[in-house]
Amino acid sequence: MDILNGKEKASILRAVEALEAGDIVAFPTETVYGLGAVAENPYAVAKIFEVKRRPHFDPLIVHLDGPARLKEYVTDVPGEARRLMKVFWPGPLTMILRKTPAIPDIVTAGLPTVGVRVPSHPVALELIGTLKRPIAAPSANPFGYMSPTRVRHVARSFADRVPIVLDGGNSSYGIESTIVSFRQGGIFVHRHGAISVEELSEHVRIIEEERAPGACESPGELPYHYAPMKPLRLVTGPSDARHEASSYLAFRQPVEEVRSRHVRVLSPSGDLREAASNFFSALIDLDRDDVDVIYAERLPEKGIGRAVMERLRKAARKHPPSGGPQLVE
Repeated sequence: MDILNGKEKASILRAVEALEAGDIVAFPTETVYGLGAVAENPYAVAKIFEVKRRPHFDPLIVHLDGPARLKEYVTDVPGEARRLMKVFWPGPLTMILRKTPAIPDIVTAGLPTVGVRVPSHPVALELIGTLKRPIAAPSANPFGYMSPTRVRHVARSFADRVPIVLDGGNSSYGIESTIVSFRQGGIFVHRHGAISVEELSEHVRIIEEERAPGACESPGELPYHYAPMKPLRLVTGPSDARHEASSYLAFRQPVEEVRSRHVRVLSPSGDLREAASNFFSALIDLDRDDVDVIYAERLPEKGIGRAVMERLRKAARKHPPSGGPQLVE
């Protein structure tokens, strides 16, 4: 694996050369690091699924460098979508739209729709703009594990399987994009992310509906996801952390003693944006061999806190309690 400075033109050109040759490249976005391939090349996209060990029924997001070429890849853009593009693109908003044949079925898990977004990270935009083709990219992590927000996270997971990583520094949001689709009467949120429901509702109507069982319409819809290797339990405070052989993820600076072996604080002052930006990095650091369980404090479910809690709940479902000492849910 070659880790290249994403701010250098020579690095971008090397990454573009690899992508054009049908290889995969890890690159930074403002949300998390992505593992990308040319979206129009089904053989290259297949490498993403192979390297991540990702099931083929889980669709990928297609990244563009702007809305100008959108008509090549989607058949219709609703008025609500155009409104959101003007406000949130470039940025961490993915919109599910009807696709054209230019996007292979492997990208969309055979669905007639595709999730598209324009990232705001300058390295990602330079990479896509220089390539002059869309990049299909999930997060650069083994399937189901926590998303990488640092270059070292990518290197640890894929040291011998990804030839090039563009280093663009730490991801600023630290949590994945919000994913929406368009229904009669408003938009439906498939995945809570870096753009909050409160922010979206200032521009469009949010509708609530039961999610029908069956095919995943977007990434992150499986029952558990974003999970550490160790079991994770949600708690309200340090007094609920009953085992010393544990790690502890605190939302704000604890006012009482934490008996866990390893402790990380997402935001000493309790700022939700800061907490989200540190979330995956802190959780990855707490996923250690010398602990039996990770305790994670609940965050306020408002703004971006709702997205963090969505991920914590999915992580907790991977290892439900069964026998032995009862752990706090």
